[in-house]
Amino acid sequence: MILLLVNDEILTAETMKEDIPWKQYGIDEVYTAYDTEAGKEQILNNRIDIMLCDIEMPGENGLALLRWVREQGKDIECVFLTCHASFDYAKEAISLGCQDYILIPAKYDEIGAIIQRVVRRLTQQRESARYQEYGKYMMKEQIRKEDEHYGKKRTPQEVVEEISGYIIKNLGNEELSVNEMAERFFFHPVYLNRLFKKEKNVSVSQFIINERMKMAASLLRTGNYNANEVAAKVGYTHYTNFYNMFEKYYECSPTQYQEAGPHGQIP
Repeated sequence: MILLLVNDEILTAETMKEDIPWKQYGIDEVYTAYDTEAGKEQILNNRIDIMLCDIEMPGENGLALLRWVREQGKDIECVFLTCHASFDYAKEAISLGCQDYILIPAKYDEIGAIIQRVVRRLTQQRESARYQEYGKYMMKEQIRKEDEHYGKKRTPQEVVEEISGYIIKNLGNEELSVNEMAERFFFHPVYLNRLFKKEKNVSVSQFIINERMKMAASLLRTGNYNANEVAAKVGYTHYTNFYNMFEKYYECSPTQYQEAGPHGQIP
């Protein structure tokens, strides 16, 4: 990683650059700047990962430089050097995304330890971002292949009708879900939801809920089952979950629905 050292004391900056074993702490190259203007120039001309910056400098201070960095949209980690722990400085530094500062004078190994911690944090963040991008790519690629593969054999309508039929026949299975359907029928969940929204204008999960509620209403109207029995028959192991969903769906409780009878006022 590349570090920019900003300090108006030239001797201090050069000594730190030469005497701290930067590679030991994960830094491959160190640039120096002796004021904020020179710092801006270095940032514009080089890829900087970490900025080690003195807060107190003549003219623009380190906070002003970091504010400029954020305005430029630069993703640079900052560590401030300061000779006193000012609450106001710390508050503004945190608001600008600076998580670390060093009280000077400080030993070089203390500075190195903090820089190493920042390097590790940056590395983890970037690896995580790469994994996320790779995951998005793989998902898109799988969806593209499924589009290609199944488009040759079955139409989207045929696929949706097959899966819909399975769902309707197995509403009592509490494990019914988009993931379970995707695994059973060898589709990606995102792709499957896309097909259902295209053909039925609902997600797989909402389709399951709709069919369960329709079946529940039908069973309640027969008068042969109480609400608890109906809940179990449409895949709910917890009656409370069934009750809440039914009430939300029909705007009345299962018992009220059943008491209204087949020709009651409650739909």
